Amino acid sequence: MSTTDFGVTGLTCNHCVMTVSRAVALVPGVTGVSIDLVANGESTLHVESDNPVDTDSLDAAIVDAGYELVH
Repeated sequence: MSTTDFGVTGLTCNHCVMTVSRAVALVPGVTGVSIDLVANGESTLHVESDNPVDTDSLDAAIVDAGYELVH
């Protein structure tokens, strides 16, 4: 298992963290999700997986939830 970190913007509270966590958990290949919240800044998304996760699918899930993946 490996962990990959991504930046996410637009999160302001724990509700935002839960929303993004649920969306990312549904991306195929994701086995775990945690987020270090930086309110109104760039939060860090930690994605656990056994194989590399498709970044386009991850990006789409985050955008659909109303937030932005930092590229």
